[in-house]
Amino acid sequence: MGKGNAFERDKLIRFHHCDPAGIVFYPQYFILFNELVEDWFNHGLRHDYAEMVYRQRLGTPMVRVECDFLSPSKIGEMLTLSLLVQRLGRSSLGLTVEGVAGGVPRVRAQLTVVLANVDTLRSVPFPPELRAGIERYLAAA
Repeated sequence: MGKGNAFERDKLIRFHHCDPAGIVFYPQYFILFNELVEDWFNHGLRHDYAEMVYRQRLGTPMVRVECDFLSPSKIGEMLTLSLLVQRLGRSSLGLTVEGVAGGVPRVRAQLTVVLANVDTLRSVPFPPELRAGIERYLAAA
C-alpha cells in the first residue's frame, strides 16, 4: 500500500480455504477480510472485539465490497493482508485491503464497514476513543 499506517497480518492458506484445484475459493477471501478487521480491532486499535459485540452490543458488518482477484493463492502459501483506512465517516469506514504472497499481489478489495448496534441493526457513531485509534490508520493524503 505504501502510504499511511497499514495494519498487517499473515494468514496461512489452509485446505479449508481452497477449492478442489488447491487455490483459494473466492468467497473465503471475504472470511479472511472479516478476520483481518477483527484482528485490527483487537491488536491494532487495542479494542476488544468480542467485548464490543457481547457487552457493548456493537458490530462492524460489511455493507459494500468491491474486490479484484489478481492472482491465485494456493494451499500452504503465507498471504500477508494489509488494511488501510481510506475514509472515516460518522459511523462508517472505507477500507482498502490488499493480499500479497511471495511478493505477488493476489487480491485487492475496497470494503465499507459500519459500526452498528447488533440489536437494532442501526448504525451508531464511532466513540471518540475508537475514532482516535482509527485515525492512526488513515491513508496519507
